[in-house]
Parts: sequence; structure tokens; C-alpha cells
Amino acid sequence: MGRQRTIDRDKLLEAIFDIVMEQGAAALTIDTVAKKMGISKGGVQYCFSSKEAMIDAMFEHWEGGYEARFNEIAAKENSPENRVTAHIHATHNHDQVSFAKGASLMAALLQTPEYLQSTKEWYQQRLAGLDTTTEAGKRARLAFLATEGTFLLRYFGLMDIDDATWQSIFEDINSTLIQPEKKSEKKS
Repeated sequence: MGRQRTIDRDKLLEAIFDIVMEQGAAALTIDTVAKKMGISKGGVQYCFSSKEAMIDAMFEHWEGGYEARFNEIAAKENSPENRVTAHIHATHNHDQVSFAKGASLMAALLQTPEYLQSTKEWYQQRLAGLDTTTEAGKRARLAFLATEGTFLLRYFGLMDIDDATWQSIFEDINSTLIQPEKKSEKKS
């Protein structure tokens, strides 16, 4: 009797990311993952029951580090402006490899209507409750949009932004759009 083979879920997830990044979301099937890993389709299904489960696992994996950083900052003050600040800091400090994978995943999956909708909802949640009739709300919205624009430009390869420039941009976002509010609060 042969030894039972153990399937490493993390290695399987890496293969899933590779398929989506190299071939697009349409190529992601239990069969393509099984062939890439050299295992049976049943082996893939043992870890991921469906394509949807694989995609959900990719998003969960990618978002894990971001959410931990976001929640750490957001927990200090429950305001819409602070949630935007938390998003900026979590985006700024996330590792490059994870973001590159996330951007590739996003690009591939945004072609699928059901995943486009969940992404729209995620963005709406990030700005929920922000009062854009106030100066603080307007600055927070601009800071959020600057952060997302920088992320998309860098990780979709639309603009070469090296680490030093990345750092400089986030310093500008912080000093121009976030810190003025903090300074005016101290004067009050």
C-alpha cells in the first residue's frame, strides 16, 4: 500500500495565483491547478471544492496582511477619516510581492461581473460615512484616491514608481492631505 500524499494548501494557493497571473481568471479550473501541481483533481478539491473557493482563498490570502495593518490603525479611532488614514498606511506599508500578486489578481478578476461587484462594495465601505462637505472629509477622499491611484499605477505597470518614489508619494499624501487636519485639531 502506498504512502498517502499530503497536499500543501499554501503551495496549491501559489499555483492558483500563478495560473491567474499568467493565463487570466478564465484559465483557472480545478483541472488546470491539478495539472500544474501534478496531482489529481480530487486532490485539488480536497482543499478547494470549486473555482469560487479558489478565488475566495486568493482574496483572503492577499487581504490578510492588509487587513491586519488596517484594523490596527482603524481601531484607535472609529471615524471615517481615520479609516481612510488606516487604508493609506496599510497600503503604504504592504509588501511588494503581495501587492504585485493582488494587482494581477484584481486585473484578471475584474473581468468577472460578480467579483467586480464585490470590489465596488469594498471601495464603498472604505469611504462609508465620510462627510465630503467638510474640509477634513474632502482631504480624506483625496488622500484615498491618491493612494489608490498610486497603487494602481505602480502595480498595473502603468508608471515606474521605485521604492524611494513610493515612499515620497506617501509622505506627500500624509503631509499634504492627512496632517493638516491633525494640526488644525491641535489648534482648536
